[in-house]
Amino acid sequence: MTDSPDARLRNALSTQRALALLDDSARDALAASARVIALDGDAAVDADALYLLLEGHIDLIDADHGGRVALALGELFGYGTAARVPEPWTARADRGATVARFAAADIDAACAAHPALRAFILPGGAAVNARSTDPHLNLMTTPVRALVKRAPITLAPGTTIRAAAQLMREQRVSSVLIVDEAGHLYGLVTDRDLRNRAVAQGLDIERPVIDIATVAPMTMDVRKPAFDALLLMARHNIHHVPVMDGDRVAGMITATDLTEQHSTSAVYLAGDIYKQTTVEGLAAAASRVRQLQQNLAAAGATAYSTGHIITAVTDAITCRLVQLAEAKFGPAPVDYVWVAAGSQARSEQTAKSDQDNCLVIDDSYDAAMHGDYFKAFATWVCDGLDACGYIHCPGEMMAMTDQWRQPKARWMQYFRKWVDQPEPKALMLTCVFFDLRAIYGKTTLLDELRRDVLAHTRDNRIFLAYMVSNALSHTPPLGLFRSLSTIRSGDNKGTLDLKHNGIVPVVDLARVYALAGGHDAVNTHDRLAVAAASGEISEQAARDLRDALEFIATLRIQHQARQLAAGLNADNFLRPDELSNFERSQLKDAFSVVQSLQNVLGQRYQAGRF
Repeated sequence: MTDSPDARLRNALSTQRALALLDDSARDALAASARVIALDGDAAVDADALYLLLEGHIDLIDADHGGRVALALGELFGYGTAARVPEPWTARADRGATVARFAAADIDAACAAHPALRAFILPGGAAVNARSTDPHLNLMTTPVRALVKRAPITLAPGTTIRAAAQLMREQRVSSVLIVDEAGHLYGLVTDRDLRNRAVAQGLDIERPVIDIATVAPMTMDVRKPAFDALLLMARHNIHHVPVMDGDRVAGMITATDLTEQHSTSAVYLAGDIYKQTTVEGLAAAASRVRQLQQNLAAAGATAYSTGHIITAVTDAITCRLVQLAEAKFGPAPVDYVWVAAGSQARSEQTAKSDQDNCLVIDDSYDAAMHGDYFKAFATWVCDGLDACGYIHCPGEMMAMTDQWRQPKARWMQYFRKWVDQPEPKALMLTCVFFDLRAIYGKTTLLDELRRDVLAHTRDNRIFLAYMVSNALSHTPPLGLFRSLSTIRSGDNKGTLDLKHNGIVPVVDLARVYALAGGHDAVNTHDRLAVAAASGEISEQAARDLRDALEFIATLRIQHQARQLAAGLNADNFLRPDELSNFERSQLKDAFSVVQSLQNVLGQRYQAGRF
């Protein structure tokens, strides 16, 4: 063992894919803080240090699950990496193995000074336990009840506006709840309501406070995860949410409460979006999504939470564009609902997403009377989304396309034809338009359509067999002996398509499970959970698929974050040499899980088409 770094260590730092991001002086400082250690056998390594393999051979062994990964020279393991030691991975070294050891404090300091390192190393040990350190995942495991800090401040509907303002001042709160004698929630009044609806309007402050209240406000159950409150605020541009315990008012949570959980960037970005009055202003706000994704990746956020956060911003942009379109063209002549399809519907978007959407219009729609309005309306919104970075769908699966802007009855005809006559194009359209979620408008139009579709697909073995065959057209890129099979030609030669050969196969499997069981869940994780609960697949298979999806999607998000940090456009094509041996092994395991369950589903329905 030696305490002074030598030329060999400096060279190793300059060629290591993460540490090479440091400038010369930063690498010299890190080298000076390192200890070079010889290891042999089951290595005595600790959790509060990062290790760099300089010479020899080290295997990481997971005794509980039988995993074994051989590290390559120049690979990192330990603190801040996915390969955490001593648990669950044990480092086993051959005689002559040499590593450089870096103290956790030195790594944290390097990450703070050079944020690009966070794409590979997560300070504070974040990668050691993503479930406890991902702030967005913490919100998913923290019940709303835990954020309620005090008993609700309530007033009767007949209380004067003056008395309401005085109570808010005395209690130092920004809102009060309006409840009746039985404790039923009537409405909500915020300090903004006092300013905008009372003072600015010159309203008599002796009038009842219910006159300026938001009646029947959106609420959150005390047992729901706090993450649901975050999304509710982001999607609807609200900063106060009453918390309910059954019919009883339990309290209030605000955006400030979530700020203390370090997770409200999406809430405030959404708030800024709703302030915009032009497409240009929305485009400027939308440009911040790229940085938001980089921040989420740097914080070690899971792919699941990242997808929900990024999609919540897309929802806000879409809603604001629809509102501006109504202001421009006037109120809609009949009811409608703007519907997201694809990854936006599933809440699985990243910073690189095109737009897939449609309009479901009330059956009172008359093409001669209303057609021009909805055509101009939909075209303006779709063009606005394109200006905000959500490019026009190459396949024209958008509400601006006449075919995808139809009354509910016509949509029902579409789906029944696709199910009854499952030719290739019909299967492709089913894949796009079965993943639907209402964004703005009369949501019951979509609810009624979905119920009709699910009733038609449930246990329909012939249709499901065709859907399975279509799903199996996207397979994981595994070659002989579990080798990674890269793209062989074209601009992306030598890369793995993480979207179409990694994520899409899992999405397709989950969609088939949902169609077979008649389940209305849309998010892929949610579909897998429901499928397991209903017996479509085993609990273990569902967990394996969710873990595989999370790992593949996280690799894609981190890959895109590195591209964005380098000023490049994000894509889905990853070169295997960007991965460590550990990551390659994990990726092969994930692909194997997907491949295995594809085979199971194929065997189940293989006779259905004949």
